[in-house]
Amino acid sequence: MARKKKQLPLLTNIEITGVAAEGKALAKVEDCVVFVPYVVPGDVVDLQVTKKKHNYMEARVVRFEKYAEKRVTPPCKHYGVCGGCKWQILPYDEQIRYKQQQVEDNLRRIGKIQLPTMLPIKGSEQIYGYRNKLEFTFSNKRWLSYEDMQAGNLPESMNGVGFHIPTFFDKVLDIEECLLQDDINNQLRNEVRQYAEQQNLSFFDLRSQEGFLRTMIVRTSSTGELMLIMVFHEENETKRVALLQHLADKFPQITSLLYVINPKANDTITDLPVHVFKGNEFIYEEMEGLRFKVGPKSFYQTNSKQAYELYKVARDFAQLTGEELVYDLYTGTGTIANFVARKAKRVIGIEYVPEAIEDAKVNAQLNKLDNTYFLAGDMKDILNKDFINQNGRPDVIITDPPRAGMHQDVIDTILFALPKRIVYVSCNPATQARDLALLDEKYKVEAVQPVDMFPHTHHVENVVLLTLRES
Repeated sequence: MARKKKQLPLLTNIEITGVAAEGKALAKVEDCVVFVPYVVPGDVVDLQVTKKKHNYMEARVVRFEKYAEKRVTPPCKHYGVCGGCKWQILPYDEQIRYKQQQVEDNLRRIGKIQLPTMLPIKGSEQIYGYRNKLEFTFSNKRWLSYEDMQAGNLPESMNGVGFHIPTFFDKVLDIEECLLQDDINNQLRNEVRQYAEQQNLSFFDLRSQEGFLRTMIVRTSSTGELMLIMVFHEENETKRVALLQHLADKFPQITSLLYVINPKANDTITDLPVHVFKGNEFIYEEMEGLRFKVGPKSFYQTNSKQAYELYKVARDFAQLTGEELVYDLYTGTGTIANFVARKAKRVIGIEYVPEAIEDAKVNAQLNKLDNTYFLAGDMKDILNKDFINQNGRPDVIITDPPRAGMHQDVIDTILFALPKRIVYVSCNPATQARDLALLDEKYKVEAVQPVDMFPHTHHVENVVLLTLRES
């Protein structure tokens, strides 16, 4: 006989008291922490517990008893379903206040190192329309809420193009309007949907791996250029050409209209050829007169304006005079390396992805920089004592690792190289704090500058300046 599943409790009249990881908020019930999405500190709610562990619970709101005074109405019609932008219900000044606190808490709690007074977080002037890249998925199984199904509010078509619903890998929320990018993203997506329905083009079925339309990627740039990448699961030249020509005619502002045929089981296009239907195979970003070539596979910070603020902080912290040898670790497409090169004697950039390194070299040539050198490979394998002895001890190391932080071997090599200054850029203050503790033996933290790249989310970038301790 099957065991009866234990019913989880309903908690009533619970006040939300703080924010937590992943955009959730928290409350305390006796000695237990409860994590709750889509609420803000000051809300008083009834909660249905969905997961119960020894020292924490997860829950969802079933009733609001009282709304927090600082709560605001989210402008997005998809809020609470899409899964993104969880902090839209917080005023922006409150969002960045909590992000600043998140950085400080991580550095103190995990790093356990002496810190200076943190600089005030650099908030984003643009809190909507700030993204330069969005990707949308086509699906023949669009998401329907339980309420819609119960009420019989069923659409004429189950096709949808939008974002994946969290925890439902094959369900896509059909997006009418996304506020994160220029409105051109909505015009393009809605036009493609309408055309596809009229022409009876099939939307992708992720489970059976069938269908014609798979994904679409919209990239804009600070120079006013527009890239659209249409990804098809299978080739059908007649249908493909007709759709692309329709888009080219309807949107003459597209400067780069590209397409990819992706018959694989995953959505990544990094290992697939990209074909030009109209215009250029790239667009440009610009920063202080520097131009950066951005192709369909290129990585570029998705908030162009805040990327500029971030890079200025990194350059200021580096305190370059024109005589320094700089190592730029995890250089990506070399944006930071090329950005600081005019104020350094030489910059060496290292990155794991070979295609990114090729972009970095192109961008150096584009900007007539002859003092940069880029190479590809695993950081922990390339950056070793032999490399330091061959290329010289750096005066400054700038490091911008992935969310997992730096490998122990990389930290050991940095401690061997002993640069005068380390500028540590991080998208994850928790792993940054861990690495700072490992560097604390020989370096002290001189400055901490958080930068908000992603309004309405819990994500925050942080730049730390470390200087060599006096022996």
